[in-house]
Amino acid sequence: MSRRHRAEKREIAPDPIYGSTVLAKFINRVMECGKKSIARRIVYNAITKFATKINAENPLEAFEQALENAKPALEVKSRRIGGATYQVPIEIAPARRCSLAMRWIIKYSRDKVGRSMEDGLAGELADCYNNQGSTIKKKDDTHRMAEANKAFAHYKW
Repeated sequence: MSRRHRAEKREIAPDPIYGSTVLAKFINRVMECGKKSIARRIVYNAITKFATKINAENPLEAFEQALENAKPALEVKSRRIGGATYQVPIEIAPARRCSLAMRWIIKYSRDKVGRSMEDGLAGELADCYNNQGSTIKKKDDTHRMAEANKAFAHYKW
């Protein structure tokens, strides 16, 4: 494979109900073992529960706001310089920000014990919408780590 060209991002078809590509990507992240119909049912039911929980008129806008609140702006990457390893803070590309937020929301939704995935996802989205919960704590920890290591920012390249 040639290393001269960057891999092209494939376009994802928007989801059938809301017509959003972001929601389609989220459904694909929830999907396990290729069962997209089950993933769609879980996500759509969770979004409806989430919208009723926060009294939102437009569930898609509320979902996008919750996702925006969960997106990190900075992260740390390990750089090895002269025998020492430094945690260097870097800004995150928009696609990776979205990917990390989706990953964290789904992870902490699955970690809620004794609740169905729909309920866990609805609860986690509501927490993200209100800037609280496990996902927001993870984002704050990531930002705190980057802030603590900003003295090594000059190693960024």
